[in-house]
Amino acid sequence: MHDTNTTSQSRALRLGVAGPVGTGKSSVIAAICRQLRDEFRLGVITNDIYTDEDARFLKSAGVLPEERIRAVETGSCPHTAIRDDVTMNLIAVEDMERDFAPLDIVLVESGGDNLTATFSPALVDAQLFVLDVAGGGDVARKGGPGISGADLLVINKIDLGAHVDVDVEQMVSDATRARDGGPVLALSRKRPETVEQLCNWVRDMRETYASGGHIPKDPGPMAPHHHAHGDAHGHSHTHHDD
Repeated sequence: MHDTNTTSQSRALRLGVAGPVGTGKSSVIAAICRQLRDEFRLGVITNDIYTDEDARFLKSAGVLPEERIRAVETGSCPHTAIRDDVTMNLIAVEDMERDFAPLDIVLVESGGDNLTATFSPALVDAQLFVLDVAGGGDVARKGGPGISGADLLVINKIDLGAHVDVDVEQMVSDATRARDGGPVLALSRKRPETVEQLCNWVRDMRETYASGGHIPKDPGPMAPHHHAHGDAHGHSHTHHDD
């Protein structure tokens, strides 16, 4: 049953999902959609450089009606379309909200990027950042704007910890320190209680946003960094925030 409470916010909560390649951003979105699709009216926008693979994965998983999952092919490094120039994504989100009005939540998935990836507050109202234990137990304490500035940090695939020699409790502790006590969620799609914790966070964020109690924050500029994608044109480039 959909949430029909009268709220002070008339448009959907726009929730960004970022993180490095392979951390399980799409599986996090799939878990949210499966759990909350009967409570909220949902839509998903995925980002990839030259493909719609993430959108196709979500569609094949049947987590939402296919027409509520749309892909943006950015043609450039992933964070450009979520921070530097959000026009493509903003149009996609607004089109989705118009076509299926009213929506409660639109999830925007970034293409895989490094620890500096952050969404512009012009695009999303809140953002979560996804790490996974297979990326190494030390990655959380390395910090970076994505880790420190997101509204929620998700440490994914915790069921693999023992198989990759990662102390999950220590990784969570390191992440909490890197975030100055900000919320950190240890997640495995195979552990329903952790999926429920994630969905409770989304519910709370939606309620806070809908009541006018959430102000989108800018996690801060991305650190100067270099990309060498090895794409078809052999392009490499460097970004600096002024």
